[in-house]
Amino acid sequence: MKIDATDKKILELLTINGRMSYVDIAKELGLSRVAIRERINQLMEEEVIEKFSVVINSDKIGKKVSAFFEVDCEPTSLVSVAETLAENPKVASCYQMTGPSTLHMHVLVEDFDQLEHFINEELYALKGITRVESHILLRRFKSRSGMKL
Repeated sequence: MKIDATDKKILELLTINGRMSYVDIAKELGLSRVAIRERINQLMEEEVIEKFSVVINSDKIGKKVSAFFEVDCEPTSLVSVAETLAENPKVASCYQMTGPSTLHMHVLVEDFDQLEHFINEELYALKGITRVESHILLRRFKSRSGMKL
């Protein structure tokens, strides 16, 4: 699928407000509601749009501690460790990375007791992990909730 300027504008508008209606997007772009619906459906079918979601302020729902982890694994354990971590509800994101660490992970928990429990009982308990480095978030200046085209 070739993404044209109209598709880019639709994606830009949806990145700002994922709940924007077909009608409002159509008005913004000077197209019909049906044309916008068809384009969005095509973007979804081609997996340009992976999913629609909501961005939640973790602090407002009691997840006061945000920590980032660099995790090294034995090569034969990488996939099983990553899949296990990805299923953990405390893990907000988990990526395989190049560089000095194998996995990069973001964890959200209510307090430092939960963080300690996660590290000692859930992370260190996994077979194949060779090194863990953690970083505690002090203040967020920007976070990704879409991308600029």
